Amino acid sequence: MTFPSSPSQSARRNSALDTTNLVGHLAAWNYFQSADSPANAEFIAAWKAYIGDDKRVTNDPMEAHYIGFNMWANAVAAVGTTEVDKVREAMWGQEFPNLTGGTAVMGTNHHLSKPVLIGEIRADGQFDIISQTEPVPGDAWTDFLAESAVLKSDWKDLGCGMYNTETSTCVQLQSNY
Repeated sequence: MTFPSSPSQSARRNSALDTTNLVGHLAAWNYFQSADSPANAEFIAAWKAYIGDDKRVTNDPMEAHYIGFNMWANAVAAVGTTEVDKVREAMWGQEFPNLTGGTAVMGTNHHLSKPVLIGEIRADGQFDIISQTEPVPGDAWTDFLAESAVLKSDWKDLGCGMYNTETSTCVQLQSNY
C-alpha cells in the first residue's frame, strides 16, 4: 500500500480517472460511498434518483450536510422556532445516525463526533474500508499550531467559538457570515 499525494481523493474524481496508478493508495475520511449499511444504501439510491445519474457518487461532505441538516431540522422541531440561539442550544448533544452504521453527536463546539475511516482505492475508484475508529470528537482548533492551540470553542459554557485560553477573551463575537 502507498499513500497518495492527496489522501482525501474523492470517489467521484477517481471514477473519472484511470485509477491504475491509484489502486492500493489509502485515504482517510469520515465517509466513503462504499460503506455497507442500510442507511447508506437508501441515501445513495435517493441521491441517484434525485440527480438522475447512476454514475454520480456520494462523498464525505454530502454525508456531513445530511447529518447536520437533519440535526438542525430536529432542533427546530424541538424548540418550535428557527430563532438561531434557541436552535443552536437545541443542537448540543443531539444524535443522528450517520451513513456508516454509527451515530454522529453534535458537540458544544458545533463539530460532530464521527468515526475516522481508512479506505484503500479500488480499480473502480471506490474504496475498500480497511479500518474504522470509534467516533472521534470533532475539534474546532488544532493543537499543532501555536496560534490555534490556545483557542477553544464552546458555545454552551463560554458562548464563544474562538475563546483564547491565554487571554481569557472571546476573540470573535460575531460570525463572519
